[in-house]
Amino acid sequence: MEKLLEDYRSRIGDFEVIEIDEDRIAKLRAQLDVEAPLDLHWTWNYGNEVEELAALYERGKKGQWNAETDVDWGEDLPLDEWFMPREGVLMLPSILTLMGADEETCRAAAADEFAFTISQLLHGEQAALQICGQLTNACPTMDAKFYAASQVADEARHVEVFAKLLQRKFGTIYPIGGTLKILLDKLLQAPTWKTKTLGMQTLFEGVAVGILDIMQKGSTNPLVSDVIRRVKQDEARHAAFGILTMRRTVKEATEEEMAEMEDFAFGILEALNANQQLDMLNVLGPKYGLEPRQVVQMAVGLPNFAEINSELFMHTVVPNLARLGLITERTESKYREVGMMHGDRFGSGIDADVQASMH
Repeated sequence: MEKLLEDYRSRIGDFEVIEIDEDRIAKLRAQLDVEAPLDLHWTWNYGNEVEELAALYERGKKGQWNAETDVDWGEDLPLDEWFMPREGVLMLPSILTLMGADEETCRAAAADEFAFTISQLLHGEQAALQICGQLTNACPTMDAKFYAASQVADEARHVEVFAKLLQRKFGTIYPIGGTLKILLDKLLQAPTWKTKTLGMQTLFEGVAVGILDIMQKGSTNPLVSDVIRRVKQDEARHAAFGILTMRRTVKEATEEEMAEMEDFAFGILEALNANQQLDMLNVLGPKYGLEPRQVVQMAVGLPNFAEINSELFMHTVVPNLARLGLITERTESKYREVGMMHGDRFGSGIDADVQASMH
């Protein structure tokens, strides 16, 4: 299986990482135009063909909210106070605490890392906005077109709310990381609606649900909690759209097509995992006296690395892929080898909203 971003790989101990130099990242960010050939698909059936998608569309219509008026932007978010746990959720404050850094330094690092993470989610939401626009053109059924169109509105709202949170409360939006930019461009350029649905709705939305759930559980600030709750509620529906659509896709797929989808899913997730937050560490690490590769070396060398590292993947995306039949004996060992699977292969942390939408 050919690995993505092969030119940017190196080893830290026994672990293979992806690290893109800043000059190359700057060039990637400057690439604003992406060639994305797409087939437009008409349909003359305006009735419901897929009841589950029709029901999900109805849920989406009822779940709309206004990012400007429904969020209480007057709520304080003091950055000189803890709004995330000092340890266990974010990498920088956890490491700095172990190194004996003072509370003020750890608290500042937590705010910086949170802002960086939300910035990356913001950029991902813009990609989702554009991909869902593509899906309204390319999906074969009107039910799927309806839902993709409703998700365009959701994603526009997520871009708006994350941008406002960062600008109004943190005063900054961090640029997109190089690894994320390359992978999102790959999805924008994917040739079929099936690949786009698998990539964005199942993989990236599944990872996003995991990140948001972990942050929501850690948040002690009402504004942060409310924004995350609202976005996560939408993202759960989006991940469900991916699952419902991919269920039908895998039923109709040949063995060759199943293998291609399985390899595609592993390739995207493995590349995300191989970055090991080096994009963030290269930006913020020097500010706090941390050498990025040393931090990663310490992390991957932990005896419980797989247990810690797999938490995000085992939350939603890996269990969903396994249930779809897109993790088999052929690739399961690869997921475990790089620390994305641990324990029960199906996991136990699938988001309740996603699970409810799947039945």
